[in-house]
Amino acid sequence: MTGQNNQLISGAATRATLQRWRVPLGFITAALFIVCSRPSWRSLAVGVPVSLCGIVIRGWASGHLRKNAELATAGPYAYTRNPLYLGSFVMLAGCAVSGGSWWLGLLLVGFFLAIYWPVMQAEAAHIQRLFGDDYARYAERVPLFVPRLTPYRAGGQRSFDHRLYLRHREYRALIGLAVIVVILALKAAGAFDGFWLGSGQIINGSE
Repeated sequence: MTGQNNQLISGAATRATLQRWRVPLGFITAALFIVCSRPSWRSLAVGVPVSLCGIVIRGWASGHLRKNAELATAGPYAYTRNPLYLGSFVMLAGCAVSGGSWWLGLLLVGFFLAIYWPVMQAEAAHIQRLFGDDYARYAERVPLFVPRLTPYRAGGQRSFDHRLYLRHREYRALIGLAVIVVILALKAAGAFDGFWLGSGQIINGSE
């Protein structure tokens, strides 16, 4: 019993630590991505639709999630236990393509795996503690992240609830993506070329 309690405490501490750091690290990674990206109209044409698919997955998932109150098994949860993180990964992949830089793409994927994979595992332990055998049966049949091809038939029949979407404020992900796309589009159009040139002239002039 003591060992199990220690494991639960360790899992909770891991989840809390990663949740505390993932937001500031996410902002730093996003800033680095925006500054170093080299988007083109072609990369945007390919990457933006992929990112929008990620937004749709996240929105679909949020309309089925009653966090800590009910085990979500309907909608996208019938395919993967973490559709919100799957949506984030798809959105991130689309941004990586839009950015037009392979090494930035690797950076984004590495950031996701380093931060969110341990979070998914810690959250799985938390949900196991909340829902016990129901979650154990669900976890046996539905993958942690990579979705199964057919829906989990024993899943719930709840339909999408737009009130949950609004309660979780999932629209913020769409707004954030829109801001990134606008900035990348401006970079692709050369809107910031003069800014960097002007900065260089100022630096050279001060020397």
